[in-house]
Amino acid sequence: MVKIAQYGAWESPLSAAQVAAADGQPKWVDLHGGRVWWAETRPTEDGRVALLHEGPEGPGGRPVEILPAPWNVRNRVHEYGGRPWTVLARPGGPLVVFTHWADQRLYAHEVGGSGEPRPISPEPARHHGVRYADLSPGPDGDSVLCVRETVVGDGPTDIRRDLVTLPLDGDVPGEPRVLAASHRFMSGPRLSPDGTRLAWIGWDHPRMPWDGAELCVAPLGGEHRVLAGGPRESVCQVEWESAGTLLALSDPDGWWNLFRIGLDGSSHNLAPCTEELGGPLWTLGMRWFASLGEGRHAVLRSGRLAVLDERTATVTDVDTDLTMWTTDLAVRDGSVVSAAGGPATDLAVVTLDLTTGATTTLSAEPADPPNPAYLPIPTERHFEGPDGRTIPALVYPPRNQDFTGPEGTAPPCLVYAHGGPTGKVRATLDLDAAYFTSRGFGYVAVSYGGSSGYGRAFRESLNGEWGVVDVNDCATVAAALAAEGSADGTRLAIRGGSAGGWTSAASMTTVDTYRCATIMFPILDMLAWVGETHDFESRYLDTLVGTLPEHTDRYVERSPMNRTDKLAGPVLLLQGLEDEVCPPEQADRFVASLDGSGVPHAYLTFEGEQHGFRRADTNRIALEAELSFYGQVFGFDTPGVPKLKLRT
Repeated sequence: MVKIAQYGAWESPLSAAQVAAADGQPKWVDLHGGRVWWAETRPTEDGRVALLHEGPEGPGGRPVEILPAPWNVRNRVHEYGGRPWTVLARPGGPLVVFTHWADQRLYAHEVGGSGEPRPISPEPARHHGVRYADLSPGPDGDSVLCVRETVVGDGPTDIRRDLVTLPLDGDVPGEPRVLAASHRFMSGPRLSPDGTRLAWIGWDHPRMPWDGAELCVAPLGGEHRVLAGGPRESVCQVEWESAGTLLALSDPDGWWNLFRIGLDGSSHNLAPCTEELGGPLWTLGMRWFASLGEGRHAVLRSGRLAVLDERTATVTDVDTDLTMWTTDLAVRDGSVVSAAGGPATDLAVVTLDLTTGATTTLSAEPADPPNPAYLPIPTERHFEGPDGRTIPALVYPPRNQDFTGPEGTAPPCLVYAHGGPTGKVRATLDLDAAYFTSRGFGYVAVSYGGSSGYGRAFRESLNGEWGVVDVNDCATVAAALAAEGSADGTRLAIRGGSAGGWTSAASMTTVDTYRCATIMFPILDMLAWVGETHDFESRYLDTLVGTLPEHTDRYVERSPMNRTDKLAGPVLLLQGLEDEVCPPEQADRFVASLDGSGVPHAYLTFEGEQHGFRRADTNRIALEAELSFYGQVFGFDTPGVPKLKLRT
């Protein structure tokens, strides 16, 4: 029998512990010797990243874990990391080369051998002083090619980067050979099929890679030429097609399309379309396309799998229930390989046969999958913004087979602001959202102005307007849901992390839409952040807000740190203590200014966590605290979770 109970106070079998334990996802999928390999986050193992490949029995068999704990296949290049492993064919069998989080060094390990991994990069003079990412086999088969990042001073922007190879053999780790150092930032080094040239992507401050990035080609160790890209054109992936041609994703016309580019500088768009086939290059080694042969290419159209056909110059979606594919596309025997998921299906490593449509899952099934009867099914909607722009959003209604709300009432609603701010919300299983919707909350995830996936013009609508457009778009969607009766307009909250944490905090200090906010690892003081954050994003605000010192007033006026007297309601802050992107000092100062203000607030910090939470215990504590917080603000009981102490 279905029970009637207040929205927000429903009992749910989906616990915070279950959600937190299931938070590990596959990433960095690739092929070696016809076998699928991938990395996988392990929340219940302190968030370490394991390396696996499909079992010897092939698809459908049990995956094989290559590196047991404490090996952690992860790096901190750009602080967001990059592709952390590669495999080389050796006479004795496959040799995996990987980055280890503890010391950031490169290690080599003979797969199937009895020995321990051995370091192949020199020991740095300082902890985490040299990092490596975007690994691939080197030009001679006896080395590994990668991006190297070296700390050269004590400031967060005292960083140097170059493209190097490191030898695999020798009793003592060999010195890297520098192949290129064309830009402050570089990604995607690719050897030509004949081994004589190197291609890569480079960009400089103050641009972010999605603002403008260049495709460079050079003879090994020689001077480079720029073949595509520029200050207002962004190349986000490049692959060699032959010794004389490359395939690259670039956006000279405002949309990331696939181009064939010759060494003579010729360029041809293979299927011109007002669609995003690429995306923002947040981590090194992302792959939005892979060639199928005979003029066909697997591509991602705003995260959905599609096939580009050169002969007809068309891009056609693949018919599949898996609506979100990660940027790890690879091809094996006519099948696409990557990690993929859907609204009720968590991300898994899969192969999809493009001829038959058959999908095979290679990664292990979840140990404790959630009951589908408690999972929300999002509806993609578009709302009219205050400036006439369309605001895309995913709307998740409350869903619990055991409960319904009292007639004539509407649920409280959580508005989710994604990170980036060049991120994008996607219709894949979101257990954080389900934790709340199964308890009677509505939930809406907003792709506000500045989001990727909708072309350069939409992305750049946030330029100079961060803290304005994002705030107004989220508030517009929340108000529309309240006006139509899908949400209780008196019980709206906003939540988000990183740039979404900024939007949540800025919303609470500029609009009166929300009763409260959950603010996770945020930016709160823009002027201070410019000098505190890491190198990769240290000039990001030049575009999002304005150059300094000309626009100092914007930095001061919009920063929530300077507007705490205008807070619209209670706030919960969640912060990792090892965060180099949004340092904890930001949240520390904000909370200190609230103490004694009379505004109810809580502040939870987590040791061992960086930017974003990786550990199961952290995510469990954070979810339970957030639920208790909403219960206290909105006025309902939250049995089964500890009561969060609010201070004033």
